[in-house]
Amino acid sequence: MTLHGKTAVVTGGSRGIGREIAIALGARGAYVFVNYVSRADAAEETIGLVRQAGGDGAIVQCDVADFSATQEAMKEVVGQAGSVDILINNAGITRDGLLPLMKEADWDQVLDTNLKGAFNCSKAVVRSMMKKKWGRIVNISSVVGFSGNAGQANYAAAKAGMVGLTKSLAREFASRRITVNCVAPGYIVTEMTEALPEVAQQKLIREIPLGTLGSAADVAAAALFFVNDEAAYVTGQTIHVNGGMYM
Repeated sequence: MTLHGKTAVVTGGSRGIGREIAIALGARGAYVFVNYVSRADAAEETIGLVRQAGGDGAIVQCDVADFSATQEAMKEVVGQAGSVDILINNAGITRDGLLPLMKEADWDQVLDTNLKGAFNCSKAVVRSMMKKKWGRIVNISSVVGFSGNAGQANYAAAKAGMVGLTKSLAREFASRRITVNCVAPGYIVTEMTEALPEVAQQKLIREIPLGTLGSAADVAAAALFFVNDEAAYVTGQTIHVNGGMYM
């Protein structure tokens, strides 16, 4: 598999799953733009790891929840690279709380970043894909978007919405040889899960048939499948990467 000559954008790429996907894309030859909001140092670190893997890239700062800022940032990316061939809509936040206690701002911020952000970025880059009649959009959803989770009504709604967005865009862009697919991770080892008490981690693991948390590399592998030419006939689909937690 080679992605030489392809330009990729990974939103929320400064750490975690986004970082792992950026490294994997770079290792296969893509020029990777790593999007971040506030952690320029973390984004630069990701680019350094992309280069260590044999790739190259640059950072692009914008809050994907901000429509105007996103359009401007992606316009600059297209101006530099000529086009965006691969878009990974990975940026996401959590603002957990039971519904009676959830603030309106907590609902809005999660929906704006996790769902509207995917709309903003897809809208910003899809014209360049349409001109080339080739493109790959991969949306990172979550097992929570399928199973629901108490205290995460906002997050679950946003991640479920990404699945509907994926299917709709897949139908819209199929005639231009642009595929749109989705990866739905389960519980993945991240800074957030590592910070959980041991008792909480063991409770999570008991819910997973494979008996372990997943890794960011597991999610990156699924995303790589969708951007591969061998997946050219796959669109509107979701791969669940959750160790059997949700079937």
